[in-house]
Amino acid sequence: MMARAQLHCLCLLTLYLTTGHGLEGKFSGPLKPMTFSIFEGQEPSQIIFQFKASPPAVTFKLTGETDGIFEIQPDGLLYHNRALDRETRAVHKLQVSALDAQGNTVEGPVPITVEVKDINDNRPTFLQSKYEGSVRQNSRSGKPFMYVNATDLDDPDTPNGQLFYQIVMQLPKVNDVMYFQINNKTGAISLTLAGSRELDPSKNPFYNLVVSVKDMGGQTENSFSDSTSVDITVKENIWKAPEPVEIVENSTVPHPIKITQVRWNEPGAHYSLVEKERLPRFPFSIDQEGDIYVTQPLDREEKDSYVFHATAKDELGKLLASPLQIHVKVKDINDNPPTCPPTMPVFEVQENEQIVSSIGTLVAHDMDEENTVNSVLHYKIVDQFPKFPKDGLFLVQSYTGVFQLAMQSLKKQDAPQYLLTVEVSDKDFQTLCQVKINVIDINQIPTIFEKSDYGSLTLAEDTAVGSTILTIQATDADEPFTGSSKILYRITQGDDEGRLGIDTDPQNNTGYVIIKKPLDFETTAIHNIVFQAENPEPLVPGVQYNASSFATFTLHVTDVNEAPQFPQHIFQAKVSEGVAIGTKVGNMTAKDPEGLDISYSLRGDTRGWLRIDPATGEIFSAAPLDREAESLYRVQVVATEVGGSSLSTAAGFHLALTDVNDNPPRLAKEYTGLFFCHPLSAPGSHIIQATDDDLQSFRGPQFTFALGSESLQNDWEISKINGTHARLSTKHTSFEERVYNVPIRINDGGRPPLEGTVSLPVTFCSCVEGRCFRPVGHMPGIPTVGATVGILLTTFLVIGVILTVVFIRMKKNKGKDNVESAQGSEATPLRN
Repeated sequence: MMARAQLHCLCLLTLYLTTGHGLEGKFSGPLKPMTFSIFEGQEPSQIIFQFKASPPAVTFKLTGETDGIFEIQPDGLLYHNRALDRETRAVHKLQVSALDAQGNTVEGPVPITVEVKDINDNRPTFLQSKYEGSVRQNSRSGKPFMYVNATDLDDPDTPNGQLFYQIVMQLPKVNDVMYFQINNKTGAISLTLAGSRELDPSKNPFYNLVVSVKDMGGQTENSFSDSTSVDITVKENIWKAPEPVEIVENSTVPHPIKITQVRWNEPGAHYSLVEKERLPRFPFSIDQEGDIYVTQPLDREEKDSYVFHATAKDELGKLLASPLQIHVKVKDINDNPPTCPPTMPVFEVQENEQIVSSIGTLVAHDMDEENTVNSVLHYKIVDQFPKFPKDGLFLVQSYTGVFQLAMQSLKKQDAPQYLLTVEVSDKDFQTLCQVKINVIDINQIPTIFEKSDYGSLTLAEDTAVGSTILTIQATDADEPFTGSSKILYRITQGDDEGRLGIDTDPQNNTGYVIIKKPLDFETTAIHNIVFQAENPEPLVPGVQYNASSFATFTLHVTDVNEAPQFPQHIFQAKVSEGVAIGTKVGNMTAKDPEGLDISYSLRGDTRGWLRIDPATGEIFSAAPLDREAESLYRVQVVATEVGGSSLSTAAGFHLALTDVNDNPPRLAKEYTGLFFCHPLSAPGSHIIQATDDDLQSFRGPQFTFALGSESLQNDWEISKINGTHARLSTKHTSFEERVYNVPIRINDGGRPPLEGTVSLPVTFCSCVEGRCFRPVGHMPGIPTVGATVGILLTTFLVIGVILTVVFIRMKKNKGKDNVESAQGSEATPLRN
């Protein structure tokens, strides 16, 4: 009997250790519906529960999905005789009945449910021992191009059935760079960023991957695994810009016409065209196969080429790759005739002009494409009027349009003017143009100035540019209004800097001398000018310009006191904001045209950062500089002449300040409303952000975060999220209902590194509808509840006393009035 009791206790202990739980956490009890959880794989003969019989029941019976595993003893001891297998049956539905001594059911059957809990007793297996796939060169990184799949018979809702994929090996592995990646949950294989950029089928068209799968979510211990081989073929990228397209202009073929195409590496892309320039009309389209069309005839003379882009997007509208440039050239046809100059060309030829001398050039135009057969022009004289003394006096170069004398010199008495009709043609069109040729008198008389010396003139050096300072006149006795009598003036001596110019009146050949550039006393105080008058047409042989064609003139320039001059309007310098006071940061010098000494001063130094040496123009720092206050400091340097009229001029000085790490990190904003609802049901966290006023690198801030005191490490934890954000977390739930000030150290990692400590107030408070609720305590100057009640009662008492007094006085006055009224009525006699 003792041994049986010990066995029963041992069984109950085994039940406690190996089975799940029954209702109310007991291992024996009356017959009622119950649910048990038992791990699969447990040793047989494990006790589940001890049912107790109530008279008249004396024994128990078990039915249902026993599968020969579950049994019950007559005394109600329910157990299983061999190990359970969740993969065979996850839930067993049993019924237990209580029987009397005659075997009749007196209670039940009562449903009993046994849930078989999973253990990791199945290894994952790939569906294929070998996988094959392909990917296009330059495919988008992160987009799956194939999948591997494994299965595990264990419960997928537990870690036992949660699979973890990873790439174990890549062959070849160029420069130790992984070109492929796998989603560890789905088995999706895609390219890495390096693979998207560097895969090249001409170098390595084939790759092999070894992929493993583990259960237990990828834990290295207590997990099963399997592996498979993946062969990947790299195919050439077909997302390439097509060759430039040529389209013949003014096509009569029905439109639209397919001109080229683009193709994405995979089906399903959405194609579109993007204009590179805004046009009144965009005559191109693309369909969803990637075929590009021209939608209407093009005109090369309107636009000779088009450049636009083709894009491929996924179903979400995201670009799959960089757009491709499409270049369309409009091919010319000869659809434009030659055109004559807008005004008739007029050439002049002297009487004594020699044969083959060039007279002038006819320039016609053709709207068709230059340097093609469609725009090559041919010139031919088809008529001459008058034909005296003979026809064919002129010829024209066929392709240049240059006119020449063909037979003999001309005489004005024969014909003062000729009108030529010229045929200008391309390969398909002809146009008639006219040219007028005037026969002019020979240039046999040189020009003569009306006087040889125009005296002298004195001008201040600040005389305005454009001023006319002198009028000169020469004459020519050759035929008026011809190239033989037209006069051109030029200065041959005394103006090497080109400060003077001469404009000529074409009607009377008067010359006006003007100032083209500012005069400068310091450069040239006296100009000894020599004028020459000449004709556009050359003089006949044997005749030359003589002394009569020249004249002299003297210009005296007087000095004007001018302000100093800087060599440039703005001077720029760069310096670190951390330089010591007194450091030279720049130098500005000016020159005075009169050679006077110069004194320098600053204007606009609002921050008092700079000082300048008044004698040398050297600029020094005068106070600590601060890039965060002003990164580009602008002042003006004033140069003032010493003596004379004290004239001054100013130039800008721009000082760019480079950064020094001189600002410790701080919180990006005020965190005054952080709270946790008290009491905590689980550890919580808040996210904070830091910032820094210093200039950040291209990588952005790289702050590190730490608790301000080691004593806080049992209660709080701070973890970095990225370069600017961190998470402050509680490490337990046993906090008091109050405000905690958590010091946090933030380090910027600069050179030198700076660290700032901030205090973060975190409130633990009772919450109402998710909001912090704190009862208002007693505040100075505000009465307590008891005092308030006392004040109110006193107020009511005073009001009551006042009302009582008023009521009594009113009552007494009313009684007195009644008496007086009665007495008056007795004394007053009755009147009829």
